[in-house]
Amino acid sequence: MLPKRFDQARPFVTLGAILLLWLFLSLGIKTFTRATFFEIQAPMVLTDSYVQDLQTFWSNRLHSKDELLKAGRDVAGLIADYDFGVQQNKNLQAEILRLENMLNLPPMPAFRFEPARVASRDFSAWWNRMIIRKGENYGIAVGAPVVFAGGVVGRVTEVYRYTAVVDLITSPTFRIAASVSGDSRPMSYQGGLNYSFKSPHGTVENVPIDVVVSKSMPQHIVTSPLGGVFPPGLSIGEITSLEPSADGMFKIGEVALDERLGSLTEVTVLVPLNPDEL
Repeated sequence: MLPKRFDQARPFVTLGAILLLWLFLSLGIKTFTRATFFEIQAPMVLTDSYVQDLQTFWSNRLHSKDELLKAGRDVAGLIADYDFGVQQNKNLQAEILRLENMLNLPPMPAFRFEPARVASRDFSAWWNRMIIRKGENYGIAVGAPVVFAGGVVGRVTEVYRYTAVVDLITSPTFRIAASVSGDSRPMSYQGGLNYSFKSPHGTVENVPIDVVVSKSMPQHIVTSPLGGVFPPGLSIGEITSLEPSADGMFKIGEVALDERLGSLTEVTVLVPLNPDEL
């Protein structure tokens, strides 16, 4: 009777033994196993991303010539705007360098701009992370800032051979020093609990007590010079509401983020020219 009961329970005993073995495995083996699994999975993620690009290409071929000509004119206008912006940027960079030399200021962190395609975004973690189609093969390192036209996207947290994982600005695990645009006083920004199909938002703490906002007059916040590897002045979002903190010395509030964060297809990784800056 006993052997029969043992045979019936054997699958559960085996499963329990495997779970106990996994729990007591060293962190190094777990990390290696996770990295190996991610690398094995990477070709499928990249293939799916390239197939989607191919589908988009052929769907665009179905547009009429008039539509393509109109799109071409729009693109030409954008290129002209970008060319002018590039020239302005060069002039501003030259002015910053002149002021740094005149005032003996330390140089600002230098970056190489590496554009990257978004390869995958888990529906269950839509506002927490994304996978991009570049990794060690393009010199991307853990901690590198990720941005887009609307400001901060997030920070690289994992790097593999051909892909990298980005912790998004909407994730509760993302924190950064921020400040109100035009005000150098620092505050702390953190991602919030964001839900699917809803507008992205975050939270802000340690806001100076004299900062006031309203629905008609939100305060724009940007990255602070104390934001680590993030260059100062990058857009984060708009403070839409504030209330006194528990100690009454500061304020806490909600931050509305850019709606485009939910539909990104291209981002830019700021790769520091000096790796020691990360």
